[in-house]
Amino acid sequence: MGDSCCKGVTLHFIKLVKEAIPGIHVLSLQIGNSIKEDIKNGYFMNVNDQVELVCNILSKDRKLKNGYNALGFSQGGQFIRAVAQRCPSPPMINLITFGSQHQGVYGLPHCPGESSQICDWIRKLLNFGAYRNSIQKHLVQAEYWHDSMNEELYRSKSVFLADINQERGINESYKENLLKLKKFVMIKFLKDSMVDPIDSEVRMQCFDSVYLMVPFGINSCSCITFYKMLLLGQSVL
Repeated sequence: MGDSCCKGVTLHFIKLVKEAIPGIHVLSLQIGNSIKEDIKNGYFMNVNDQVELVCNILSKDRKLKNGYNALGFSQGGQFIRAVAQRCPSPPMINLITFGSQHQGVYGLPHCPGESSQICDWIRKLLNFGAYRNSIQKHLVQAEYWHDSMNEELYRSKSVFLADINQERGINESYKENLLKLKKFVMIKFLKDSMVDPIDSEVRMQCFDSVYLMVPFGINSCSCITFYKMLLLGQSVL
């Protein structure tokens, strides 16, 4: 939200990956025809359309035909998880998400720099009616807005998050595709000032209060927490 595929922090991470693995093919996903459009779509392009677009991009990259590892930053983390669940070809091998809101948000406390005015406007729309049909279809942040005080409304009206978290019913293909991942790592930023609640970064939920996570190990330096997943009561990964 408010950043781009091809500048700033994203370029820094790409540089780190290329330095660590010389010769690696890196595809940084741009949603739109320009950096400006990419940033705009992070606010106003329906997430389901974004996921479909990414699936098409990945399917056309011949260098990925035998599989790829995926990194997702902030809201891009739950979006790329949806790619893993919905688009098994080419196969995603490993998935790492950084500060992503897998169980949604119920607050928009801070936005960086130039995005602050846009975020103020988005906050007003979310407060006005996050689950109104017109807002759900066109405001990205509304599509992973999770009102824990009104779960029934959330599950019935959420056009994206409730679907990929299997909160309206069981989609067996989602389960099967997620099980194909060798590793799924969710990284939580301890001092994140944008995600509310912050535990959404390392927590996924499936069917009522059955959580999709069990602690596997913690690196105290970076607070990288690995999780074994629980899908419908079955211990996996």
